[in-house]
Amino acid sequence: MKKMNRKKKRGLREFLYVLPFIIMVALFCYYPLYGWRYAFYDYKPPYPLSSDSFVGTKWFSYMVSNPIRRKQILQVLLNTFGISGLNMIFSWFPMMFAIFLNEIKCKPYQKFVQTVTTIPNFISWVLVYSIAYCVFNSTGVVNTVLQNLGLTDTPVMFLQSSDHIWFKMWLWNTWKNAGWAAIMYIAAITGIDEELIDAAKVDGANRWKTILHITIPTILPTFFVLQFLNMANFLSNGMEQFFVFENSFNTDTIQVLDLYVYNLAMKSGGYSLSVAIGILKSLVSVVLLCIMNTISKLTRGEGFI
Repeated sequence: MKKMNRKKKRGLREFLYVLPFIIMVALFCYYPLYGWRYAFYDYKPPYPLSSDSFVGTKWFSYMVSNPIRRKQILQVLLNTFGISGLNMIFSWFPMMFAIFLNEIKCKPYQKFVQTVTTIPNFISWVLVYSIAYCVFNSTGVVNTVLQNLGLTDTPVMFLQSSDHIWFKMWLWNTWKNAGWAAIMYIAAITGIDEELIDAAKVDGANRWKTILHITIPTILPTFFVLQFLNMANFLSNGMEQFFVFENSFNTDTIQVLDLYVYNLAMKSGGYSLSVAIGILKSLVSVVLLCIMNTISKLTRGEGFI
């Protein structure tokens, strides 16, 4: 009896530990879902919702019935899948960066590289665009150097061009987030048993063989878990980056789903339609999460839900 009471008290204490986080998730993640009701009204801000007419699933059917809107959404989905697909294809980059960073034997230099590559994560996308503007604008550093060397007669419009825009966005995103994304892999590498590495050295393994046969296989589970979670957010590749880099020259190829919803609500006044698109995006993300969880159970024997 006393043992059961102790278990109940311990369970209560553990519940109280996580209660503040449950409240935060409820307030900031689930309470905003109350706004989904706007998708079923013909909402016209700033009037209250009670003065607007209920239209049911009008905006959901409008997305597929209107040919112009359907074409826009298909292009936006293509941009979203293209940019997210690039991030997934090159998702091994932070892992390899963490491995090579761990191989640096000079600790001060290792700390310096880790600090320099992590700091950009805390820089806002507005400041990143300011840096890009100073460097790649028509009168920026790169064009000035190219013209002084005689490599080009006219400025190259790096920021105003829509050519290879997906790859450009991936490069900027990698520059900003690679150091931060590598932290998880660095933590996984520090958890490797040193006896395995010592045994490999005794058997004659050099640094490359140690990386290939010990380091990479050990941190692969971390890589796959992060991949599964990223797949669940496949349609949510952010808005800030694309918002600051968007201009009239590259709108068609840079506008992802989140940016499209924002522009639709704030610039075109289609608030109810943007909420309907956001609902469908959330539902698709949940479906992707369930699919990746099922794949995880089939391949690894356990899921993350």
